Amino acid sequence: MSGAAQGSDGGAGQDAEADGEPPHEAYHQGEVEGEEEAPPAAKQPRLEQEDPGLDLQMIQMPVVPSVDPCGSQGAAGTLEEGVRVNLMLSVACHQTDETGQAMGPEEVEGDVEWHQNGAENREMLGPNEEDRANEPEKNNSEDNSAEQRYHSLDFSQNPQMLTGSWAEYTHTAENYLRGCKWAPDGSCIVSNSADNILRVYNLPPELYSSHWDMLSEMSPVLKMTEGDTIYDYCWFPKMTSMDPDTCFIASSSRDNPVHIWDAFYGDLRASFRPYNHLDELTAAHSLCFSPDGSQLYCGFDKIVRVFHTDRPGRDCEQRPTLVKKQGQTGIISCIAFSSCHSMYACGSYSHSAGLYSCEDGSLLALLPARHHGGLTHLLFSPNGYHMYTGGRKDSEILCWDLRDPGQVLFSMHRNVSTNQRIYFDLDQSGRYLLSGDTDGVVSVWDTLTAPPDGNEEPLQPLLQFQAHTDCTNGISVHPFMPLVASSSGQRKFCWPSDSEDSESDSDEGNVMSSKGVQQDNALVLWWAGPLGSTNERGQEEESAVIES
Repeated sequence: MSGAAQGSDGGAGQDAEADGEPPHEAYHQGEVEGEEEAPPAAKQPRLEQEDPGLDLQMIQMPVVPSVDPCGSQGAAGTLEEGVRVNLMLSVACHQTDETGQAMGPEEVEGDVEWHQNGAENREMLGPNEEDRANEPEKNNSEDNSAEQRYHSLDFSQNPQMLTGSWAEYTHTAENYLRGCKWAPDGSCIVSNSADNILRVYNLPPELYSSHWDMLSEMSPVLKMTEGDTIYDYCWFPKMTSMDPDTCFIASSSRDNPVHIWDAFYGDLRASFRPYNHLDELTAAHSLCFSPDGSQLYCGFDKIVRVFHTDRPGRDCEQRPTLVKKQGQTGIISCIAFSSCHSMYACGSYSHSAGLYSCEDGSLLALLPARHHGGLTHLLFSPNGYHMYTGGRKDSEILCWDLRDPGQVLFSMHRNVSTNQRIYFDLDQSGRYLLSGDTDGVVSVWDTLTAPPDGNEEPLQPLLQFQAHTDCTNGISVHPFMPLVASSSGQRKFCWPSDSEDSESDSDEGNVMSSKGVQQDNALVLWWAGPLGSTNERGQEEESAVIES
C-alpha cells in the first residue's frame, strides 16, 4: 500500500506516546491512497485546487422539535463549590424524538430510503431557533412506522453482522485497528489503524434500501496518511455531506502538528501548530471540537490549548490544568463536552478527571482518582447529569453523578488487560452503553436499570456477544439508525521458539515463533434493530407480487 507509514506502538495495546520511534520523513500532504480506483461521485476530487484553509459557512438543516433531553427543569441539581454556579443549562441542546433518538427518515413509494449525503443530520438549536422548537410535529403514520423501525435499538437478542472490512488491513503486517467513529450525519465512518492511515467508509448503499442480500465487503473511499502514530482524531461536529465545506476530520500524530483533513476529497485542508514553552513543536495527545465547532481543544501535559477553527496556525489560548501545584496533573488523554452545560471534562494519565468551564477554562471540580490506570476515554450523558470514565488496564467503567461531584453511582465491568485504549459509546438517548474488551466480547448495559441509591454496585450487562476473536477496541453507535460499528486488533508478540520443536534447518535459525498467533483485524457493522428488518420485509413484498 503506497504511502502507508509503518506504525509501532511499543507493545500490545501500549499507548503511542511510549514509543520512541522517530517520525517518518516521507509525508505527503493531500495524498489520497488507492488512486487506481476512482472514488464515488460524492468523493470526486476538485476540478480546481483551492487554497488550504477552512470555509465554515454551514447550511442550516431543519430541526425536528420534540423533547429536550437536557430537561426543562433547569440545572441538573446542585453541585459543590464552583460547579453549583457554573453548571447552567446551555441553549444548545440536541433535539430528539420521544424515544431520545434523532429524527429524519423519508418514505418513498413504500420503501424506506435514507439520504446518503446526510440530509438527516441533527443540528443543535441555537438561541434564534427557540421558536422553531415550539412548532407542532408534522409526521404521518408512515414516517412514524419508519421511525420506529430504524430508531429503536433492540438488545433483546444478539446483533446481526451485516458487513465489514477485512482485506484492507491485511496488506501490512500487524495492521490492527485502533478505533472507529461514525460521522455526525451518519453517512460515513472513519477508522484508525496501526499503519497511521485514517480510512473513510461510506455507509453501504444497500442499507438505504431493502436489498441487504447484496451486501459485500466494504472498501474505503478515502485514505488520509499521517506521518507517525496517530494519537487522536475527531469529526467536525457540524459535519453534513450536503455541505462539503463542513466535511473534515482533525487528527494528531507524534511529532506532527494537528492536521485538518478534508473528508470529502481526502486532501490536507489546514494545520494547527502547537508549541511548548521552549518554542518547540509538540503533538497533541487528545482532540475535541467544541459543540458549535468554533474551537478545537487539544490536550497536552498539564495544559489544554484552544485553537479557533477558522484561524489555522500557531495562535491559541493556553489553559493550564495545574496552577501553583493545584489542579489536574499528567497528560490530558481525553476531552469531552457536555451538551447541556457550559463545561468540558478532561481525563489524564494520572488517573484523574476534571471539570472545566468553557468560558475561561477555570477548574470547576476535580474528581477523585478512582481508576487504577490512566483515563483513556470519557463521555457525558445526553441529559448532562452523568459522566462515564474508563481507563487502561482497568476493568471498570465508572458512572459519576455530576449533581454531586465525586459521587460514583455505579460501575460496569469489562476485561481490559492491556494499555490499549478501548472505547465505549452511548446511544443518542443515553440509555444503552456499549463497550468491547480484550477478549473480543461486546457488553451492553441498560443504564436505566442502575440502582437509584448510588451504592456503587456493579451494573450487570443486559447483553454480551462475541463480536471478534481479538481485542474489540473500538465501538461506535450510529447517530440515528440501529447500527453499531466495532473495530478489533492489537499488537501480537511472538514467543521464543523451542529448538526441540524445530522441523527444518530454516526453523532452527528462527529466534521467535509465530505459531498459534491469531489475528482479527477488522471493521464490522452490526444491525442492532428489531427482527423483521427492511430486508425481510422487502423479500416478502417481492414474493407477494410474484404470486399475484
